Order: sequence, then structure tokens, then C-alpha cells
Amino acid sequence: MSDTIAAIATANGIGSISILRLSGDRSLSIALKLTQKQHLQPRYATLTSLHQNDGTLIDEAIVIYFQAPRSFTGEEVIEFQCHGGYVVAESLLRAVLSEGARLAEPGEFSKRAFLNGRLDLTQAEATAALIEAKSDDAARILARQMKGELRGYIEGIRDSLLEILAYSEVVIDYAEEDLPQNVVEQIEAKLLRIKQTLSRTLESSRRRSGLMQGFRVAIIGKPNVGKSSLLNALLDYERAIVSDIAGTTRDTIEEQVRIGTHLIRLVDTAGIRNAHDEIERIGIERSIAAIENADVVIALFDSSRELDEEDRAIIDLIERYQDEKPFVSILNKSDLPPSFDSVTIEQYKPIRLSCKEETHVLVDTLSALMDHENDGEEMMLISARQISATERAVHSIDEAHEPLRDGELEFFSFHINDAIRAIASISRPYELDEMFDKMFGQFCLGK
Repeated sequence: MSDTIAAIATANGIGSISILRLSGDRSLSIALKLTQKQHLQPRYATLTSLHQNDGTLIDEAIVIYFQAPRSFTGEEVIEFQCHGGYVVAESLLRAVLSEGARLAEPGEFSKRAFLNGRLDLTQAEATAALIEAKSDDAARILARQMKGELRGYIEGIRDSLLEILAYSEVVIDYAEEDLPQNVVEQIEAKLLRIKQTLSRTLESSRRRSGLMQGFRVAIIGKPNVGKSSLLNALLDYERAIVSDIAGTTRDTIEEQVRIGTHLIRLVDTAGIRNAHDEIERIGIERSIAAIENADVVIALFDSSRELDEEDRAIIDLIERYQDEKPFVSILNKSDLPPSFDSVTIEQYKPIRLSCKEETHVLVDTLSALMDHENDGEEMMLISARQISATERAVHSIDEAHEPLRDGELEFFSFHINDAIRAIASISRPYELDEMFDKMFGQFCLGK
């Protein structure tokens, strides 16, 4: 990591300010060359002119010097705050590259912060996820994780598993030492608590995944119940074609819209019915797949038409999936004379509305549903990598029970080591010395 790296930190486009950052041993010397100054005071904003190596003025900008190791990367860091736009920042970037810096690779600033001990992996992932946060709740969770909330949780689990491993290794290698009574029972009790904690975290993280990725809301119903009209009403513009011809929507249509404090992805699906057209049949299959992939499903019925077999097919889908995800049932076209047998779906507490006139009741219902997903203080895993690592840890804990009960502590220790490595991969790598420290610190062995 001897290279000095440079990159524009702000998004491409027109703006009042652009930020360019340098990190590495030559950062300060490059900044002094461009500013034509002899000294920059650390952590002070200095307004100064910036020049190319031939003396040509680039811009008047603010320069801040972060002295190692008190910087984001732990290295010498310079931040230039110049005027925004396509030209100035690119000119400044070319100037620092001509002085010996190189263009940073994607994520390289955060990678250096991790390698220099300024961030662990949980903080690095939280930083990346915060940039693309889909809701206020997600932003709050990620901000806490950037401050080390998830790291502290993982360190606690890791420490408990290390303590269990230390017990096991002491029994194997130092059986003549004085040990606590009922060691196996103590270990089993500790393992049970750890597994319960991790299982709650996994369940909560899966349930609330929409907070991070954006909730997917699928709109289903038979043809001509108003699915596309509802999509257009929620988007407040004509995104989907609306007509009286059944089967107008042949494929799923996806669009993003903000509901309350959440950015959600609306999925308008093809009408579900017995299709004779091959293209329409494929569209219906995709509609069913959209249900399976959705976090929330809106089931639409036409209150102006009598209930028929196609409506019953929608009801069957509600019955099939209602234990897996929330459904919002809607009796649409309430502005027309009613003909639908609403008693059939009364158990689903349908909302009566006309999507062409007013959708605020539905918007409030969706907002409340998504807010409810963050109702709780359980720790949250924010990526598939973290969830996979936790699943591996739980599996290894399960695998450890049988050899523990059989007194095969070498195999037990093997599985606990696997659990520690899995959970440690979420934040920082596991080192064997940690287990030795725990053994000798806990039991005062080798006096």
C-alpha cells in the first residue's frame, strides 16, 4: 500500500462542490505542490488557490490535511473541496495524477481503512450500504453499525465461543488442573444461549431485509381489476398501459416510489387467469414468481363485478402465501355499483377504494406495514454474506452437540473452531492466539 491513491468522492454531474481525496505517503507533498505552500495545518480548512505543475490556476478551493494515523484510512489524507461540475474536478484529478498519485480502485479507500485497523468489515459494509439506503429506518440502523454496534454484538458472540473452546481445550490438555464442576452442562447451557441469540438475529434480519434492499410490493389480480391503474395512481404518472382489453399487461412492470419513509419497488403483474396465449401464460408464471419474491402483496378485486373462478384463484394464492408474507386486499372501483360478494374475502379485511380517485388509505396501510418491520431492537445483519456466515456458525454449533455429549472433545473443539471462524468472518479474522489468551487468562494454567 505504498502508492498514493486519488479519486473524486462526489457523484458525477453538476453541483456546487466536488470533493477529491488523496491517501498515501505522498498526499501531503502533492498538496503542497498544488497549493504552492510550505505548510498545511492538520485538521484545518485552508482556502487556497490550486495550480497545475506549469503554474496554471485550476481553482480556488478548500484543502484539509488529515495527518496519519488520525484519518479515515489511517494514512496521510488530503481532501480538496473544489467547485463542482465536469471540468474543475477532472482537471484537479489530472493534476494530482501527474504528480505521482494513481487512480484508486473501487472501494480502495475503505480497504485501506480496514487493513490499517480503522474499520472492521461490519463498518465497511455499513458505510457502503448507507450510500444506497432505501429508508430512514435503514439509514438509522446503518449509522449505528458504522459506529460499531454490530461489531460489538459479534465480538460478544465470538468471546463466548472462545470461552467455550477454552473449556474444551483445557479438559483435553490440562485434565490434572482444578476445573469447575459440571463443565459439560455449563458448555451446553452457554451454547444454547448463543444459538438462540443467533437464531433470533437471523429471523429478524430475514424478516426486515426489505429495509436494506427496498421493499418489493407485488400487485396481483385477475385481468381488468385495475392493477395498472393502481400502479399509475401510486406513481402519479401513466407508467402502465390501461385498457378494457383483458391481458393488456403481458409481463411484470417494476417501478420505484416512496411510501412514507421507505423507497419501495412496485411490481405490476399480468392478470392471473387460465391463459390460452403462450406469451400471456409466461407472464402469468412471472406474476406468481413476483408473489414469491415480494415482501408485501396487494390483492386486487373488482367490486363492480361478480366474484368468479379467476377471483377464487387469487383467494387461493392468498391462502397459500399468507403465512409467509403480509397481504393487503383491496375492493377496487368503489365508485361503481357493487356486485362483488365481499363476504368471501371479509376475513382479509379488504380496503374499499377507487384507485382512480383516492389511494391514501392504501398508502397509509403500506407505510404502517413497512414501519412495523422495524418494530424491535433485535440486531440486524445487513448483507447476504453476514447472514450466510451466521447460518454456518449455527450449523457448526448444532454439529458440536453430539461429540460433546459423547466426550469426543477433539471433534467438539473442531466444530466450535468452525463456528468461531464463521462468526468472526463478519467483522475480523479469527486468530488462534485469541483462544490461548482465553485459556491461560481464564484458568491460570502453567503457573
